Amino acid sequence: MPAPIVSVEDLRKRYPQAADEAVKGISFSIDEGEIFGLLGPNGAGKTTTIGVLTTRVRSTGGTATVDGFDVRKDPTAVKQRIAVVPQRPNLDRSLSAIENLTFHAAYFGFSRRERRQRAEELLDAFGLAGRGNERVDRYSGGMAQRLMIARALMHRPRILFLDEPTTGLDPQARLFLWDQIEALREAGTTILLTTHDMVEAERLCDRIAIVDHGERIALDTPRGLRQLLPSDAGLELMVEPGRANGSLTAALEALGEVDTDATGDRSRIRLYGNARAGEVAAAVEQAGAKLIELRVLEGTLEDVFVHLTGRDLR
Repeated sequence: MPAPIVSVEDLRKRYPQAADEAVKGISFSIDEGEIFGLLGPNGAGKTTTIGVLTTRVRSTGGTATVDGFDVRKDPTAVKQRIAVVPQRPNLDRSLSAIENLTFHAAYFGFSRRERRQRAEELLDAFGLAGRGNERVDRYSGGMAQRLMIARALMHRPRILFLDEPTTGLDPQARLFLWDQIEALREAGTTILLTTHDMVEAERLCDRIAIVDHGERIALDTPRGLRQLLPSDAGLELMVEPGRANGSLTAALEALGEVDTDATGDRSRIRLYGNARAGEVAAAVEQAGAKLIELRVLEGTLEDVFVHLTGRDLR
């Protein structure tokens, strides 16, 4: 069996003067040609982990290798094999699109002819054919994001790091980029994706690691992660508890695991388990609450994420 293209073993990082470690022994591996999701709340340790893998952050413990090269011992070799598309645009907006691409390729030793040919190929692939000579400050947000990915691919990296690649894009641009990311996988590019869009993660990722408080708390396929829910299906209720709040919670907890989100006078309740709609409606009525809505709830990746990391804001 071939060795993984990315390997992280017991990775640790403590920043100077920090009271606690930002990363506390995270381990995972990524196979070649895989789209691997790294998910977690803000401050969970994702950025530090990716910083180590892209050689921007020096770890304080553990090991990490990219395409067989240790990120601490041989960062130059690692940089030649990776590309990073950050969440915030960092294009030179005073230059044309094709100049942004060819200047990037020049750093990797491409000849003038190779740079131009590769740039035109990527402009065409990302729907920017005929727009290469325009200055980037005239590009829309979606066009700029596509150009950033095209620039990252100029030197044909083996591993592409995508940080929130579709944030702020309209549905058409988002769907186009999803198609392009899947095409990159089919062509053999390995992708590490970070996103807060659970629909995006579920569609694109072959496997997903969820991290929180500097630790890896789950790692599986999207389908496998849904098995971590108390039940992969349940019921969602919209109720007006009134004065029956405590008794309603107790009645529902007798039927399954309860997750409540209160907004004003109403509560949206997710009940995981095998309770039937009729007995849930009866329990609500007996508790003296008012049932506004009741629907079958299918477990999603977002449900898993919230179940594992909680509802507290970070």
